[in-house]
Amino acid sequence: MASPKLHNNLRKYHRWIGFFLAGIMAVYSISGVLLIFRKTDFLKYEYTVEKSLTPGLEGEALRDLVNVKNFEIVSETQDSVIFTQGSYSKQTGQVVTTKKDYPIVLAKLVNLHKATTNSPLFYLNIVFGVCLLFFVISAFLMFLPKTLIYKNSLKIAAGGFIFAIVMVVFGS
Repeated sequence: MASPKLHNNLRKYHRWIGFFLAGIMAVYSISGVLLIFRKTDFLKYEYTVEKSLTPGLEGEALRDLVNVKNFEIVSETQDSVIFTQGSYSKQTGQVVTTKKDYPIVLAKLVNLHKATTNSPLFYLNIVFGVCLLFFVISAFLMFLPKTLIYKNSLKIAAGGFIFAIVMVVFGS
């Protein structure tokens, strides 16, 4: 059995890492809530982008050049192509699109959850994940295994684990 000194040290590390992670968790929680609304226009602003392409393009040829999500042609005439997010003039090659995005600070928060190995945020995500794993392990080692609080904590953790699995299985 581990000594009381180990348990006290783990409590101390758990507490200090917890204070450090409190700031990180605040940022993650705000960005996570924002991601829930990513398919809506909540907190997004609208802006217009104009660019010139080769004149005389047909509707389907615009799809890759315009780079707009959910590109769908509404109407096409001899002079122009109208699509859901804008228009294209066949004579001048001028494309005008309307896009919606978060303000820069909120966009950075949303990208926090989308970080890949090509992003510097990758390291923050790894550190955060490893620290959370430390929390999981150290939470059970803060109390002596023979105590009632330890036994109850195992039951509560099992309930949380089952709840998370049920939500993942049936919620997606």
